[in-house]
Amino acid sequence: MSTHSYDAIVVGARCAGAPIAMLLARAGANVLLVDKATFPSDTMSTHLVHPPGVAALRRWGLLERLEQTGCPAVERYSFDFGPVTIAGTPRPIDGAARAYCPRRTVLDALLVAAAVEAGAELREGFTVEEVVADGGRVTGIRGHARHGSSVTEHAPLVVGADGRHSAVVKAVRPGQYDERPSRTAMYYAYWSELPVDGFETGIRGERHRGWAAARTHDGLTVMPFGWPIEEFHANRHDIEGHFLAMMDLAGDLGERVRAATRESRFVGTSELPGYFRTPYGPGWALAGDAGYHKNPITAMGINDAFRDAELVAGAVADALSGTRPLDDGLRDYQRIRDEEVRPIYELTDAFARLDPPPPEMQRLIGAMHGNQEAMDAFVSVQASTLPAPELFSPDNVARIMREAGADG
Repeated sequence: MSTHSYDAIVVGARCAGAPIAMLLARAGANVLLVDKATFPSDTMSTHLVHPPGVAALRRWGLLERLEQTGCPAVERYSFDFGPVTIAGTPRPIDGAARAYCPRRTVLDALLVAAAVEAGAELREGFTVEEVVADGGRVTGIRGHARHGSSVTEHAPLVVGADGRHSAVVKAVRPGQYDERPSRTAMYYAYWSELPVDGFETGIRGERHRGWAAARTHDGLTVMPFGWPIEEFHANRHDIEGHFLAMMDLAGDLGERVRAATRESRFVGTSELPGYFRTPYGPGWALAGDAGYHKNPITAMGINDAFRDAELVAGAVADALSGTRPLDDGLRDYQRIRDEEVRPIYELTDAFARLDPPPPEMQRLIGAMHGNQEAMDAFVSVQASTLPAPELFSPDNVARIMREAGADG
């Protein structure tokens, strides 16, 4: 039996859904936010919030709250390619140049609390049984809390922010395009007594290995790492052994890891496809991994979720205020999303192959080494504060090569 009617129902209360609910509630909307989890709780994640995501937290008035949790700032990025290491400080974007690497138990709970403070109704431990539709248009959801009876709730819009295996996606079956297969099996774990300098990344293309490290909450360092998908089954029975063999390639970082203490089990998956999904239709919209996904090797998922949240919430708020029709706003959301992420989508897919850089890229990396302006630009692409086409434009590449005295 239906007892409520909402302006929007958001399914999924993590890095896409909670901000959508928060922003809509702040705009005066009546929002229901549901999630099968209870908070605080963990989820598989690369953790990193690059500067654009940090800028979003500042806009939302939540950055200081994150800082007060004791999450260390990441001010420096480095990329160890073996022969050379490219290291620098990202350019600022919207006044933010730092990154943070929070535990999801902390970040997600903070976002959920902000949504509730704004006036959103939260139902934790809530399982969506069915996305309800009438005449081909989504009109609500049916589900139940733990040990509770089934209820039906209605809204003119249901937002699926519930990840790659979204219940909303399964119901509405959106179009999917520009798909990429899983390239790598990715894992992570936490270590204590493991000092790192900002966000340290390493790639050994000749061995098809990649890793990263950054400080997070509770004095811990999180280390994501990966190898080709083809090795997933062979390596899964001795992840630690294969990881330590990888660390033999990592020089000083490998020595630091062997002197540290692993404080958690390894968490990982091989199911990391790339795709775009049409993110809206009659009575529904998608945000975060439900609508767009790529390999986590560039750690862009939280940034993407925050961007989607602002675009979706803006489109819905405009429709509720009569500023523009909802379909127009959601059409702009899809266009902006696709245009903004396309370059990094391609770059991520290339990185995820864990192949040696092509010869022209090797020459460029060598030319960048020692040129701090060029290195800062390179890490700015990885931090998502500089569009990749700007760094890799023919004129800019030629300039870097000239300054290094190298042939283009």
